Amino acid sequence: MNLPPPLSRRAFLDRALLAAGLFAGPAAATLRALEPLHRAGRCRLELSLAAYSFRDFFNRPEAEKSLTVPGFIDFCADHGCAGTELTSYYFPKNFTNAYLIELKRHAFLRGVAISGTAVGNNFALPDGPARDEQVAQVKAWLDHAAVLGAPHIRVFAGEPKGLDKAAGKHQCVRALEECGEYAGTKGIWLGLENHGGIVSEVTDLLDIVQAVKSPWVGVNLDTGNFFSDADPYAEMARLAPYAVNVQLKVAISRRGQPKQPTELAKVIDILRQANYQGYVALEYEESDPWGEVPVWLKRMREAFANA
Repeated sequence: MNLPPPLSRRAFLDRALLAAGLFAGPAAATLRALEPLHRAGRCRLELSLAAYSFRDFFNRPEAEKSLTVPGFIDFCADHGCAGTELTSYYFPKNFTNAYLIELKRHAFLRGVAISGTAVGNNFALPDGPARDEQVAQVKAWLDHAAVLGAPHIRVFAGEPKGLDKAAGKHQCVRALEECGEYAGTKGIWLGLENHGGIVSEVTDLLDIVQAVKSPWVGVNLDTGNFFSDADPYAEMARLAPYAVNVQLKVAISRRGQPKQPTELAKVIDILRQANYQGYVALEYEESDPWGEVPVWLKRMREAFANA
């Protein structure tokens, strides 16, 4: 009896993922699912700051302290950041390419790289106009990021609407593959964040990113968004090999427990073990960012220098 040749590990995984319904279509036959990123050289951590850290102060001219996007770039430069993460929420309405080009010029003159941007989206939607709008929004921001010269966009998986979790994950994979294909034409990475919804558990996020067949999709590792009973540092270690951007929170939440201060040395060791090379953006969510963000940036810069 003639037996078929044994399946390779990759072929077995592809068939298993297809059977699970996590991806489908022609891309499955031509591209490989995401594996841990292998980087030559040694770990390098570059300091950045997320605009979300000052979310209550953007575009409020009546307030005692207010920020614009150019002003936030200045803050990053004045506090020794290598990068600035320009969260999409704080851009003016109906901005033009000319505005983006001026931001890029301003950042260059201040010696700061635009390390990335971030959008709010929901990919866990059934087919239809709402889902199409979410995909179109991410593609539009890929165009904006290309003008800015930003190498990365943070995206969400989302909360299922009219779908169970398995179907939501399937839809997320499809959307990431579609947006990832477009991202590749711009040379920009999409980083899926561990951010509640269908990726509240790390296993579900890994199911999605490991199923996506795109060389331009990875993980946006947020060190504060671990809400399960598991050890958050062990969960970080599971995601770090797939990280294309890191957002550092100063506190960690565990289910049923009060927030606990982030152990910066542990986070750095996890990133070193994964040989991560790229930006680590402080995303400050506690009180008094004007007073505390400079303290944390100094602490991170010193720790990175010794990494």
